Amino acid sequence: DGLEDQLLGIVVGQERADLAELKNALVISNAKMKKELKEIEDKILFMLSNAQGNILDDEELINTLAQSKVTSNEITAKVTEAEATEKTIDETRELYRPVATRASILFFCISDLALVDPMYQYSLAWFISLFLRAIAEAEKSDEVTAR
Repeated sequence: DGLEDQLLGIVVGQERADLAELKNALVISNAKMKKELKEIEDKILFMLSNAQGNILDDEELINTLAQSKVTSNEITAKVTEAEATEKTIDETRELYRPVATRASILFFCISDLALVDPMYQYSLAWFISLFLRAIAEAEKSDEVTAR
């Protein structure tokens, strides 16, 4: 499964570089937004733990809470939108799964040739370069299944 996923990433990167870049950007964006939410939560907890007297009288704390609510709602909406986009990207990536599955099986067949004769030993790096060459030289088609 690990090799198959690696080969899937390679084939999608070659065939649909736009999807690969968008997926990477979404992952980074989601991580930043989740980090920002965590920082907001930590700030609120810090302010609550250090509050003196009645917390309802602490204007800075109330303003921070109000601002954090707005920011949190914005981030939640962006994360939801990003997750929907990521789901669409993953569905498109899955169209290339058969290629990755076949290539993975082919690699393990080639690696088993070493059992026949030690002369037939091939590295994963060699296979990936061969895989990239096969993708580049394959007949072009707009239809994924024909490609």
